[in-house]
Amino acid sequence: GCLVNGNLYPFGHIERTKDCYRCNCSQMGVSCCSLFHTPIGYDKENCKVIFNKELCDYDVVQKDDPSQECIVYSRV
Repeated sequence: GCLVNGNLYPFGHIERTKDCYRCNCSQMGVSCCSLFHTPIGYDKENCKVIFNKELCDYDVVQKDDPSQECIVYSRV
């Protein structure tokens, strides 16, 4: 198998790791791509970014009231 971020996975296609990556594992090694996009265009003064591991995505919420989402203009 392959070791990805301290976790052992079997050879073959890995749809989703515990850290939100999609990987291909073979005897030659492992290659992975993230399942999430990092927000870069948002109100950084009033909002904060929180990683949602269940959804494999970032939530951008108001600093003063995390129950309120912020508008995200771009992600990478």
